[in-house]
Amino acid sequence: MPQSLSRILIHTVFSTKNRAHFFKEAVFRDELHSYLGGCANSLNCFPIQISGVEDHVHLLTTLSRTVAVADFVKEVKRNSTLWAKDEKGQGDFAWQSGYGCFSVSESQVETVSRYVENQEGHHRKITFKEEYRELLRRHGEKWDERYVWD
Repeated sequence: MPQSLSRILIHTVFSTKNRAHFFKEAVFRDELHSYLGGCANSLNCFPIQISGVEDHVHLLTTLSRTVAVADFVKEVKRNSTLWAKDEKGQGDFAWQSGYGCFSVSESQVETVSRYVENQEGHHRKITFKEEYRELLRRHGEKWDERYVWD
């Protein structure tokens, strides 16, 4: 076959370092989400839905056939950190070192997209730690609490 094609969908979640509430203001949060979408797009990982709350973000994107998951997350975090520090004057800003990245079935894109979009409502009922543990459980991932919450 002369052409390489892929359609891989991923749900990526990561938090600010120490879950600091950097994104309290809705305007800043919206700008961040747009910027994260641009970062993903620049890697040919097309954003479907990006949202979050004061201390973490969720990205539902495609994954380019030429980009590894770790490189995708590294570049999105690196570029958005520089943006937050240089363009937004958030000199103390940092993302946590880890992340969660979960595969999404094409049949679940609409459900996951709504879930990502409704982060503010969702977090009126559940904490980030509870949410993240549930994502790990649903995807059959084992974890050690000592290393998840840096």
